[in-house]
Amino acid sequence: MIAGCRRDRDESMTLDELLTRFWSEITARPEGPMAFRFFVQPAVATFFAVRDGIEDARHGRPAYFSALFFNTGHRSDLVRHGWKSVRNVFLMAMIIDLAYQFIELRGFRPLQAVFVGMLLALVPYIILRGPTNRVARTIRRKDETRRRAA
Repeated sequence: MIAGCRRDRDESMTLDELLTRFWSEITARPEGPMAFRFFVQPAVATFFAVRDGIEDARHGRPAYFSALFFNTGHRSDLVRHGWKSVRNVFLMAMIIDLAYQFIELRGFRPLQAVFVGMLLALVPYIILRGPTNRVARTIRRKDETRRRAA
């Protein structure tokens, strides 16, 4: 019984060490080699989010993030379209992070690559697509109002 408790404590220490290593390696990335990707990849994800947000406004679709959670009937279509738009940016973020890991850490940590890919590609896309839609809709309404008035 005591041996079982001790083994559980040893396993949690291993998990603590893994989490500590995970976060220390993640936070060291922006200052290491290939730090350019922390600017380039979110910029590319932003480009796709703006492009898709404007397209959503043009077609009268609701804001992406809110529709993803509240429009359950079209959720699979929204996820599919969003993934289609951002998957290459996400995959490139993962590949570049794996290259960084190979050069700097002398090994591969796939979970860290997935985390960095999500952070650099998916998060900016999801955050910016909806507000871009709203801004584009507002601009379209103002343009239509001006056209009608003229």
